Formats: sequence, structure tokens, C-alpha cells
Amino acid sequence: MGYTMRVEKKRASKNEKGRIEMVEIKNALHLEGLPGALGEPLTLLAEQLGESVADNLQSITVVGSALTDDFRAGVSDINTVLILGECKTAALNAIAALAKTTRKKKLSPPLLMTASYIERSRDVFGVELLDFQLTHRTVLGADPFEALRFEKHNVRLQCERELKATLIRLRQGYIAAAGNNKLVRDVLIAAAKGLAPLLRAMLWLKDADRPRTMEATFRHGAGSFDVKLEAVVTAERWRYEKPRLAGGEIETAFESIYTAVEHLATTVDALEL
Repeated sequence: MGYTMRVEKKRASKNEKGRIEMVEIKNALHLEGLPGALGEPLTLLAEQLGESVADNLQSITVVGSALTDDFRAGVSDINTVLILGECKTAALNAIAALAKTTRKKKLSPPLLMTASYIERSRDVFGVELLDFQLTHRTVLGADPFEALRFEKHNVRLQCERELKATLIRLRQGYIAAAGNNKLVRDVLIAAAKGLAPLLRAMLWLKDADRPRTMEATFRHGAGSFDVKLEAVVTAERWRYEKPRLAGGEIETAFESIYTAVEHLATTVDALEL
């Protein structure tokens, strides 16, 4: 009987600790100034993380379109980066268990990183980290991106590699679609979405201003690199419109986007820093 009471007391203490951590996390959230549609999902995420990985959680940061005029409440996904002390299987399992609940709130599966991972990845993931640094808001803990610095030659090399890889994906996707216009359309949508951070990184290489929204990025990039990106702008809109396209339309769009990517790959290859 005495043993049972001690166990129950220990369990109560542990549960109370979890509640305190959850309350502290919720109270520490900085949601002021964010779009109203983000408040409930981020609070839910923080509360659930407080119950599952509070002792391992260092920060929560919102990144991407949720912070720009591209965001469409109820339609656009909310992307986050979690900085953990350790990315162990236990943490992955705990966060995976939240997926069903968070997905209903349009929260994409979070990117999990550690501080050391970010520091040691500046040379290989400069494009992505530059984009996070440009458009992010840390709502809990210390900002993991603001103080990052990058070497231009690393970013230029990644841009060239990614653009040339995009050319391969376009060719392979077009062949694999075997004349299915819908599949080609989806290939072009993916290419358009992937071009935005690359264009912003190329603008950074030139010490130029970097727009945060997709369409502004494409239009600014078109002028800066003397490339036609009207078809890319159109393909990016297809993510929401899902139009039915005739064979001639999709082929013309493909040729235009392929030519644009090829031009950008040649441009960044010859870019002098």
C-alpha cells in the first residue's frame, strides 16, 4: 500500500511538472503582430510540444509564406522549424504522434534541427538558410537564423547545382508524364516553386534586394537576370487554380520554363563574385 502511494505521488509530481512546462511554454509564446490565422495553430503546436518534448525543445520558428502576402488562411500550409537539443528517435516519435492533430490546422510536419546542424550546414544549405533568414519569426526561444553568415562562393555553387538538377527533373518529368498534361503541369508547378528561393539567393549574390513574395521575386529576378519568367509566374498560380490545359498550352509553358531555367543556370555559372 505504501509503495502504491509513493508511485502515485511520483506520477502526480511528474504530471504537475508537465503542466508547469506547458504553461510556461504557452506564456512564453510571442505571437504579437502575426496574422490572426496563425495564433491558434501555433499555440496548439507549442502546447503539444510542451507535453511531449519540452525538455528537448529550444525554439519554434515560423518560416516562409505564412509570414507574407502569399499566405491564404485555410489553404496555405504553415511551415515551422524546431530547434532541439538532440534529434533522437524518441523526439521523432513524439512529434510524429502529433501529426494527425496538427495537420488539421494546416501545420506542415516541422523541420527538426539542432544548433550545431545549422552551423555546420551553412556551406551546403545556404540557399535554404538564407530564405529562412529573410522570412522567419521565432515565436519561442532564441532566434536560430538571424546571426548566420554565408560565403558567396558556397551559395553560388549550390544555385548552379540546384538549377542544373531542375533541368534534369524537368526533362525526366516530361518524359515520365508520357503526354499526360496534368502530370506535366504538376512538374512545372514544382519547378516554379523551387525557383523562388534560388532567385532570391542569386539576388543576394548580387547584393540586391530580395522580395519575400513569389510573384515579386519572379518579376524582380526577371529584370535582374534578363530572363522571361511570365510562364513561371503562371505556373506558380496553378497550385491553387488547377486549370485544364490543352496539349499546345502545356508544351509552350514547358518550353518557356525550361528555357528560363537553362538561362539562369548559365547566368549563375558565369557569375563573378
